[in-house]
Amino acid sequence: NDLRIDTFRASGPGGQHVNKTSSAIRITHLPSGIVTQCQNEKSQHRNKDMAMKVLKSKLYDIERNKLEQKKHEMHDTSKDISWGSQIRSYVFNPYQLVKDHRTNTETGNVERVMDGDIETFIDAYLRRKNR
Repeated sequence: NDLRIDTFRASGPGGQHVNKTSSAIRITHLPSGIVTQCQNEKSQHRNKDMAMKVLKSKLYDIERNKLEQKKHEMHDTSKDISWGSQIRSYVFNPYQLVKDHRTNTETGNVERVMDGDIETFIDAYLRRKNR
């Protein structure tokens, strides 16, 4: 079990009833160390329900923040798809040329590249990466 639930006597207004019964609840989520407590209600069960709701809310917020952080990290590593950040340029007119901007590899055979033969560019990229 990941929760430790403690009962204790509430403090504050409420007279003799508050002083005699252990109606306040403290819930500790052991893996994260988050502690919630509730002593607003007269009933121990209602206090436990309230403390559990608060704990669930806090854990949910933590998980949501983790997912948001992952999303930002993934977005930060993605490339900007704007003018000037292309991998290859294709020129069809007045001459034919395909240029890979990462490796500065060029070929004049545009038709072969358009048919899927990009082996020249892959080899050049791998050679450059392994340097």
